[in-house]
Amino acid sequence: MRRALELAEGGRGRVSPNPLVGAVIVHDGAILGEGFHAELGGLHAERAALEDCRKRGEDPSGATMYVTLEPCAHHGRQPPCTDAIFEAGIGRVVIASDDPTEKASGRGPGMLRDGGVEVASATGEEATAARLLNQPFRKHARTGLPLVTLKMAMSLDGRTTTAPGDSPWISGEQSLALVHRWRAEFDAIAVGIGTVLADDPLLTARHEDDPRQPVRVIFDSKARLPLDSQLVQTLDRSPVLIVVSPEAEPSHLSALREAGVEIVLVSGAAPADRMQAALADLGRRGITSLFLEGGKTLAATFVAADAIDETHVFVAPVLLGRADVPRAGGVVGGPTPEEASATGGGGGSPAATGPARRNALSSSVETIGEDVLVTARFKEW
Repeated sequence: MRRALELAEGGRGRVSPNPLVGAVIVHDGAILGEGFHAELGGLHAERAALEDCRKRGEDPSGATMYVTLEPCAHHGRQPPCTDAIFEAGIGRVVIASDDPTEKASGRGPGMLRDGGVEVASATGEEATAARLLNQPFRKHARTGLPLVTLKMAMSLDGRTTTAPGDSPWISGEQSLALVHRWRAEFDAIAVGIGTVLADDPLLTARHEDDPRQPVRVIFDSKARLPLDSQLVQTLDRSPVLIVVSPEAEPSHLSALREAGVEIVLVSGAAPADRMQAALADLGRRGITSLFLEGGKTLAATFVAADAIDETHVFVAPVLLGRADVPRAGGVVGGPTPEEASATGGGGGSPAATGPARRNALSSSVETIGEDVLVTARFKEW
């Protein structure tokens, strides 16, 4: 099963909204074949492992299949994997995690048992790893919403942005490279309009491989996204979607639509209400994971609304020291009343009052170049 989990990682950034799945076929202690779900629309892990058996000239009849997610029993982009298991004569299937989608949940294992195949469930570390492997898939299946991951970088004195004229980057080159890899693994990346107006970012994934590009989501209640921004000028690379309120200027909305920008109109008295409506819209579009990069007011709204599932926080070994540079407290404690008002967050909004304390379910610390990366998980699905 550990080998199947390793194999499943091969589909990361390539198979969403499908889950990551790996499979290994074993008989008398020897591996006969192995495979993983490598691309959306391609072979599922079970069929890939059986195809590997065929290429090796191995007979899987009577063998045990270890698979990280329960085999499907329905027709989708591929035929049911249960059919392939029956046809191959597999004698036993060991499953590490369930599939919570309504069309699948429990059907595959039930059909296998009814057809005379022994079915067992993995336990312990392997079962936990298999469940954590597909948190975006699992959350989307259960709630219809994307998994939200907040990324931040901060200095030792708690600053989250640099002063005008300084380098815009707080973290080091290795951390930046890791962020670009993450961008390619998420379905969508989100920032607030303040970040766009200040930095004119591309929000694309850039590294040596030819990465999949995320949908670029801008929370822009008044539709202030400039038509000459890098985002609008690079629509051929990946879509740009802006989340706007009824206050948005209709003429500018029309110009943005004509340029090719997608518009999501959300209502609600508070920023948190509009944010939840936006997440629901993203989920309906099949977006299962959202990488939240900035800025601090948008991040504070998500934190205050308890909409963060996990965080990646880089701490760089620098002191920025400027009194006029924002501290991370604006995220941790919610925006100031002035900031909340600027985004329509008054009237008792959670963002204006700040969230209750939340402890992480799990956390880890590692060194990335000269930086320290703290990863914390707040929810499990």
